[in-house]
Amino acid sequence: MNQTPASIGHYVQGQTLNGTSGRAQDVFNPATGAVTGRVALANRTEVDTAVAAAQAAFPAWADTSPLRRARVIFKFLELLNQHRDTLARMITAEHGKVFTDAQGEVTRGIEIVEFATGIPQLLKGDYTEQVSTGIDNWTMRQPLGVVAGITPFNFPVMVPMWMFPVAIACGNTFVLKPSPIDPSPSLFMAELLKQAGLPDGVFNVVQGDKEAVDALLHHPDVKAISFVGSTPIANYIYETGAHHGKRVQALGGAKNHMVVMPDADVNQVVDALIGSAYGSAGERCMAISVAVLVGDVADQIMPALVERTKSLKVLNGTNLAAEMGPIVTEAARQRITGYIEAGVMEGAQLLVDGRGFDGTQAGEGCGTDTSGGFWLGGTLFDHVTPEMKIYKEEIFGPVLCCVRVPDFATAVQLINDHEFGNGTSCFTRDGNVAREFARRIQVGMVGINVPIPVPMAWHGFGGWKRSLFGDMHAYGEEGVRFYTKQKSVMQRWPESIAKGAEFVMPTSK
Repeated sequence: MNQTPASIGHYVQGQTLNGTSGRAQDVFNPATGAVTGRVALANRTEVDTAVAAAQAAFPAWADTSPLRRARVIFKFLELLNQHRDTLARMITAEHGKVFTDAQGEVTRGIEIVEFATGIPQLLKGDYTEQVSTGIDNWTMRQPLGVVAGITPFNFPVMVPMWMFPVAIACGNTFVLKPSPIDPSPSLFMAELLKQAGLPDGVFNVVQGDKEAVDALLHHPDVKAISFVGSTPIANYIYETGAHHGKRVQALGGAKNHMVVMPDADVNQVVDALIGSAYGSAGERCMAISVAVLVGDVADQIMPALVERTKSLKVLNGTNLAAEMGPIVTEAARQRITGYIEAGVMEGAQLLVDGRGFDGTQAGEGCGTDTSGGFWLGGTLFDHVTPEMKIYKEEIFGPVLCCVRVPDFATAVQLINDHEFGNGTSCFTRDGNVAREFARRIQVGMVGINVPIPVPMAWHGFGGWKRSLFGDMHAYGEEGVRFYTKQKSVMQRWPESIAKGAEFVMPTSK
């Protein structure tokens, strides 16, 4: 804890650079509260330098064949598999999530890289011979140029990998602006890309805050922006980026519901709720934060749910027995406790209060104040109603709200009335209920007896309503479409060209 904090800078043109803005902020170990690093915060000039490097590298990289680009991605994939635990340890050290969860994050990111290795097939266009006499028509997909990713603290490896492997494989160059809360994994990934043979300038990292974000949004050479974060910022990113003529993909907040039908398996439901509500301390956009309990099922599951919440193994994430680690920052911990206080004031029944958790139980160096980490236990509310703040707003912490409803139709209407539409789940043994839920729910990602329905790499991730700003989901084939523009070519040769001028709209002849 007495070690000198590491200096964390930028990565531009294949080199790690110290910041020159004069601004920086501390990086903490959330489990102990110790300052482990000092990350530079870029100014507009530093962002301009990174974009210029990406712009200079673009022509040659765009002209590189898809197969050669895929070979670089393959080598990167090999290096990621060799160093996956190193990345996981970096995540645990700066974010706080438990090591096994961090390993899972890295694995899900690697799956996107595996998808990106198929880029020669994914970029194939369509061809039609003889659309008219002597004329052929085909389409091709070409890269946009310099594209940027603005990523959140909760997945410092996986979410950037939703973006840059596909973007780079498509022939674009990339500027990543990660969260300053856990910046180290971004630099490690940059080094692995260099080892994989990626040309300098194709992938760049600028650490920073809103100043760096605005510089990317306003820069004329940045053609597209991908973002994951809260809804107010996603809305700002979308409106500002679109105003400056950029393609924008901005994923916002969530309030994910799990509907529990009376016929559901009680033990499976409790397992699913505990893992999806408290995994990663609830700091993920696919966390289940509302259990919608239909009919009398609440009376069946609440006793077990209370007991499991109380017995959560909240430990330093380096402990392999840990089920939940600390909150990412002291500011986040205070925000979450504020929501708990609001829930009590509004009349929700607080069955388990995470504010009473003793951080000294979490491991060596952990304590009860900010110098000993940012600790909070699992929190459980019952009898929450839709008018309450803890129901309406995204808490982004280990707080599970239980809402009781009389029937399935009310459960569906409850979810459809919410402003967010990111993920949802339904636990039932009834196939017709499951089918109707999947069809009628107005949410982008749906699980049937699956609590966290994050799509696989080739399907694409994205919600509905105020959970997504933009028209295309992240990764998968929609990711390929987002990072490319379609060109249509019609061709004929002199011997097939009819004599004389034509003054009418061309038609098939």
